[in-house]
Amino acid sequence: MSIRAALWLQFSRRSIQRQFQSFCRVQLMEGTKVPHCKGPAIADIENGAHPEQPQPGAELGETVISEGAARIVFPNSNEVFYNPVQEFNSAVITEFARIQLLSKGIQIEVPGEEKLQKVVVNLTESEEGSMEPCPRDQPQTAAVGNVCEEGLRVLEGLAASGLHSIRFAKEVPGVQAVIANDASSRAVDLIRCNIQLNNVSHLVQPNLADARLLMYEHQRRSQRFDVIDLDPYGSPATFLDAAVQAVSEGGLLCVTCTDMAVMAGNSSETCYSKYGAMSIKSKACHEMALRIVLHSLDLRANCYQRYIVPLLSISADFYIRVFVRVYTGQAKVKASASKQGFVFQCVGCGSFYLQRLGKAVNSGGRVKFSAATGPPVGSECEHCGQRHQLGGPLWAEPIHDPDFVGQVLAAISRNTGRFRTSARIRGVLSMVTEELPDVPLYYTLDQLSSTIHCNTPSLLQLRSALLHAGFRVSLSHACKNAVKTDAPPSVLWDIMRCWEKENPVKRERLSETSPAFRILQTEPRLQANFSIRDDANPSSRQQGLQRFQANPEANWGPKARARSGGKAPLELVEKRRQLQNKRKEPSKDQGTEKLKAFPCKKFKQGTCLLGNECCYSHCLEEPQPSPVSSP
Repeated sequence: MSIRAALWLQFSRRSIQRQFQSFCRVQLMEGTKVPHCKGPAIADIENGAHPEQPQPGAELGETVISEGAARIVFPNSNEVFYNPVQEFNSAVITEFARIQLLSKGIQIEVPGEEKLQKVVVNLTESEEGSMEPCPRDQPQTAAVGNVCEEGLRVLEGLAASGLHSIRFAKEVPGVQAVIANDASSRAVDLIRCNIQLNNVSHLVQPNLADARLLMYEHQRRSQRFDVIDLDPYGSPATFLDAAVQAVSEGGLLCVTCTDMAVMAGNSSETCYSKYGAMSIKSKACHEMALRIVLHSLDLRANCYQRYIVPLLSISADFYIRVFVRVYTGQAKVKASASKQGFVFQCVGCGSFYLQRLGKAVNSGGRVKFSAATGPPVGSECEHCGQRHQLGGPLWAEPIHDPDFVGQVLAAISRNTGRFRTSARIRGVLSMVTEELPDVPLYYTLDQLSSTIHCNTPSLLQLRSALLHAGFRVSLSHACKNAVKTDAPPSVLWDIMRCWEKENPVKRERLSETSPAFRILQTEPRLQANFSIRDDANPSSRQQGLQRFQANPEANWGPKARARSGGKAPLELVEKRRQLQNKRKEPSKDQGTEKLKAFPCKKFKQGTCLLGNECCYSHCLEEPQPSPVSSP
């Protein structure tokens, strides 16, 4: 028997494939090209022949993934978790680096962006009447791909394939070092391979450790990180306590959450155990999820006399992403209670009211903190008579920094070729700048109309009616039909009552106990004006920006959790396929199989002419009763 045949008998195909993959990585790290690689193999990647879309390597069983300036090799087997990187990361961290390094006299150089100051000229005339350059005003610069000694120290706690870290090294200027950490040895091996593939070993350092222990070991001021990026599979709750201690003074903490079902009210008790807040089912669930995460971050930071300042909070696709700065200050921490609040939401009409947890009163130049008074609602809803649900506590202050968001938006607008998704970033950030910063949560257009069972007014009509009434109104990046306004619920329902008079519903079909009946039986106190105003149409809508995007691929959502054994078994793959679109109408075959369990009445009567095509059973055997054992 040949050696090749003996190897096939001794090892399974999967074992041989894994050994070959390890061999390829070792060869790559040593600088040797891998032989016998077909398709877009590693040797082709080194020569720059790389497709934009992921393509599998025939022999390696791996996929080449390209995002921005980074290229990584990723195993087809689900041994390392991978989700497409959020497009806001590099843009936000670049502007944060600009702010941080500018305070140290360092100016960053962004690819594709014109230099703001090429030559500094001394305008004071000399004896010869000429103008001389002023060398002492020349700022120090930091470019992409170079080590900046006074630059940012970045930690990616859950690096998986190392894609985020590599993008930071190749796209963000002013970086001193990037620690790509993961608790999986398999993931760290892949990180080393991808670091060598992208030639960023001078900036990115792979590390094998538990992310929590690593951050706890860097609590000293001199060891803290300027940027900490947490993008776990599911909830980041177990990492937040260590993260708020390991980030530097004024440092940036980037947190991603993909457990949206928990924070959207499907499992309130689980949300409380993870984030210390009760979630409720609401049309504004996406913004509520953002505020729950911000509350959890601030609560954990307060334990160490620290507090957060949100820069940008985004709800996109199937996840939420928050960027906050962390500071230290005992006086500021005392004000944290007044920044949190509870939400009372009616289960009938959806009206909600915010109740602050604490109160801060400024008297004579001194701020006095005390417990808030309330509640703002009675035992029943004043509009429909239904009960209220209590949610929270959650962050009740602004979730964005308008100045910082405007700075990021300006940088994207003047350098549109830097990111492939610049159009989407501009659209979302433009909507963020248009949001009312001091108005938590929102209503939706379909929610208001469906409550009273009437036709839905257009978005411009409802916005115009609110503006005519003297209130502010805006959209929300988190929901396409959102109506964010400082108008109280009584004004909203008066406007909807006026709309119902123009588009009447059949009152006789409404139950006397329904929210619609109770709301419509009250006469409106104000007369709504639905004539369209020019300022009712937001600027982002007028410009036709890409504000809300469709899913880029079928079955879009968070990927499956990484498995130590590689690919999922075939029965699990088949189960996932069957559960896709499970809420849609079942196919004809599935419905027929279910009906076969019932006997056909016409067949028993001898009148069924369908034969085998009948969807009911033609079996005449009666089920036999189970024998009863004698005592």
